[in-house]
Amino acid sequence: MNYLVAVLPDRIEAETAYSALEKSNLPMSQVDILGKGYKSADEFGFIDPNKQASKQVNKLIYWLIPFGFIAGFAFNLLTRIDILPQANPLINEIIGGLLGAASGALGAYFIGGGVGLTVGSGDALTYRNRLNAGKYLIVVTGNEDLIRQATRILRQFEPENIQGYAELGTA
Repeated sequence: MNYLVAVLPDRIEAETAYSALEKSNLPMSQVDILGKGYKSADEFGFIDPNKQASKQVNKLIYWLIPFGFIAGFAFNLLTRIDILPQANPLINEIIGGLLGAASGALGAYFIGGGVGLTVGSGDALTYRNRLNAGKYLIVVTGNEDLIRQATRILRQFEPENIQGYAELGTA
């Protein structure tokens, strides 16, 4: 499946472009308008960057907290640093492990969250930002010929951005 996303500055432009696509006998079931009064990014299925960040954080937590605990415990065992001088060595090693686990959790939160927000959502974040700024998107899905025809029509309206995507499938 191929996608074409055109960003138009206002509702009038989007409706005019939509009408032009309709007059060209494109299957309108494969054309969507996104923006205020039409489909939202969530209704259309754009990836929510916050959900992607949350998934990435959860993946990293399962690895980094136990690894951080083991690393903190081992570090304290090897260096014999007294975190609490009055406590016995095992308590200090456990505290070192807990501090390592806390460091692992912080790493998962900041690294996983940052990567999930910036990379995990692809261009969806850019399109969400444009929708939030009051722009409108026209999205056409279909085969290559349909996308080429829609591109020719939409270019007449001088969209702010027009981008095609090809979904990679397995053969």
